[in-house]
Amino acid sequence: MGFASDSILARGLIIDRATKFGLKNEAFGAKIVHCRAFGNGGKVKGKVRVEVRAAVQIGGLEEVKKAKEELGFDVVSEGELREKGFLGMRKTKLVCTIGPACCSMEDLEKLALGGMNVARFNMCHNTRGWHRDVIKKIKRLNEEKGFCISVMIDTEGSQIHVLDHGAPSSVKAEEGSIWLFTTQKSDGSSPFTVQANYKGFSEGIEVGDVLVIDGGMASFEVIEKVGNDLRCQCTDSGLFLPRAKFSFWRDGKLVERNYDLPTLSKKDWADIEFGVSEGVDFIALSFVNDADSVRQLKNYLYMRSCRSTRVLAKIESLESLQKLEEIVKASDGIMVARGDLGVEIPYEQIPTVQEEITNVCRELNKPVIVASQLLQSMVEYPTPTRAEVADVSEAVRQYADALMLSGESAIGPYGQKALSVLQMASSRMELWSREENRQSILHRLQLGVSLPDRIAEQICNCAVQMANNLGVDAIFVYTKYGQMASLLSRNRPYPPIFAFTRDNSTRMALNLQWGVIPILVDLSDDMEANISRTIDLIRTKGLLKTGDVVLVVSDLTPAHLNSTAFQSIQVKTVV
Repeated sequence: MGFASDSILARGLIIDRATKFGLKNEAFGAKIVHCRAFGNGGKVKGKVRVEVRAAVQIGGLEEVKKAKEELGFDVVSEGELREKGFLGMRKTKLVCTIGPACCSMEDLEKLALGGMNVARFNMCHNTRGWHRDVIKKIKRLNEEKGFCISVMIDTEGSQIHVLDHGAPSSVKAEEGSIWLFTTQKSDGSSPFTVQANYKGFSEGIEVGDVLVIDGGMASFEVIEKVGNDLRCQCTDSGLFLPRAKFSFWRDGKLVERNYDLPTLSKKDWADIEFGVSEGVDFIALSFVNDADSVRQLKNYLYMRSCRSTRVLAKIESLESLQKLEEIVKASDGIMVARGDLGVEIPYEQIPTVQEEITNVCRELNKPVIVASQLLQSMVEYPTPTRAEVADVSEAVRQYADALMLSGESAIGPYGQKALSVLQMASSRMELWSREENRQSILHRLQLGVSLPDRIAEQICNCAVQMANNLGVDAIFVYTKYGQMASLLSRNRPYPPIFAFTRDNSTRMALNLQWGVIPILVDLSDDMEANISRTIDLIRTKGLLKTGDVVLVVSDLTPAHLNSTAFQSIQVKTVV
């Protein structure tokens, strides 16, 4: 195996400071099985660096003081580890949209137990008071029940393609029925009357044009224009969701209209301010057409000293596809909003576009969420179609970081069942991919510019290759801001990645990274002591057993310049 000259590799446990514990022929209370010294031939500040590398066995840790601290270990991940073992743990993260069908404490806890990693709040719906109340419930679950659920808000955007039929849940549009689409506001629900949120929604629309709901959920033909209103006849029956999005088509082509609206409206800025005050972990930005709007929001958050809030860009327009790479680089992650995207590009292109976006995000080391209509039939029915399960499995096969439920959890009566379908389908596909050795080939685009960043990147690339080749049970990474955990995730290793951090915002951000189990723990400046203590903590919880092998890396700045646990790879075996 070849390694770049600027990387520092230790094949085994580094023990040069074991004497600190007063242990002869031991490292952190574990007996040394064998030890060799190597000179890497590289020069550090004019001196040849020599490292001691050893393979050790961990066991009989009576010499190490029993730790009193508790690990901030998500109870769901802990339970999954006990039940399925390291290699059985699910890697793909699950996002649930929270709505009236799942906003009670009881329903939220069931979603949490079902594997929900991120709770998404669509700011198109409900009041800020409602959102505040439910966010508080989620934080209570985290604090009192030991869950680790991140919170995301999704901005409405300066979108004009929104219709509201006034009912709190979906209604069925029957073929042949006549509907009035108007900008006139009315209280409550008026039968067969739909309100558009933009006064000029019918400008340039002609009799005979086709109005399509949510990319094809239902279709209407314009039969009459009455002032700014449209009278339409349903030509394809289907579900009409609250606040549905719509488009107009003429002769089989999308009617393109340029409204020249900003990405962020006044309401969006108020919603963002609300999200900041509530301490949300992610803000998903709707209708992003270029990187400038992403940078604008990130600069605003930086000025507000909210660096811990990550900005995700939603790819849902032709313009965003044309500027995909610059948007991905500017953002902290991407959401593939397939419903809206499918309105602007031919639907047969969606699978390849989805894979392209996923690959670009992985190359640039940004998490990607595949969203919209994953299990759309489960808005109405308790079981998915087999085609929907195949669609979910394909997103997992493409190594998307996360899958997202929308109406299935927000308004559907079978949200918990839908989540269990995602959980089972993703776990099965991950297992099959590993058994078939279907590790996708990643063009390792060099991301780091500075030497330390390049070293960290090379270490993570090599660490994953070692972990897969050696068949280790888990990868342990000690991180402050999550950078090395993210680089490890980028390589999609077979074993799970346990990311230890003392920063809670880092922990919540890593909730969206493929294969990463973030654990909150009070780390010190002494890396060797951190490694010993965290392994002991996990061992005393019964989560490590004899024969388990873990690979260890770190991006924490060492307390001492000669610390060899920094920018190295270590392997440990439990006895």
